[in-house]
Amino acid sequence: HPQWHTLETELSAFNLTAIETMLGSYTKVLFVRDPFQRLISAFMQGTGSSTSFSSFVQDVLDSGQENAGGTWKPLVSLCQPCLIRYDYVVMFGFLRQELGHLLRQAGLSTDSLLPEFTDTQVRWTYSWLSEQMFSELSLQQKKQLSHFYHWDLSAFPFSRSLLSD
Repeated sequence: HPQWHTLETELSAFNLTAIETMLGSYTKVLFVRDPFQRLISAFMQGTGSSTSFSSFVQDVLDSGQENAGGTWKPLVSLCQPCLIRYDYVVMFGFLRQELGHLLRQAGLSTDSLLPEFTDTQVRWTYSWLSEQMFSELSLQQKKQLSHFYHWDLSAFPFSRSLLSD
């Protein structure tokens, strides 16, 4: 639908009929990542040098879900998985297997298009980093974060998330 292809047009700018038509004509892929790992990544990429992780988390919690930045806003509110029927949900940490499957489904060769991933190393690093960062938080902050990301934790199988406990 070329008439709808404009830069940075949000889906909410269209009426329901147009939205249903557009979404029906695309293969919809949702990439998901443990919300606590998303927080760590946002911290490391943005404010990591100017504040402690605990202070950063408190700022996130104080801002509330409505004012949360896109990098740490709950995925359910960003991607609307209850309203949009995604064809694929790809979990961070399993990119190589899942992207290979996705490319094969699209009829593309995985040999030339699939970059090298070090999923095992990435998972181990994030596991260690998550535990270190999680230990810096107060019990109250941990509970508030679990509540903040309640819908993400319910919607997606983040079985190893520290926030699930």
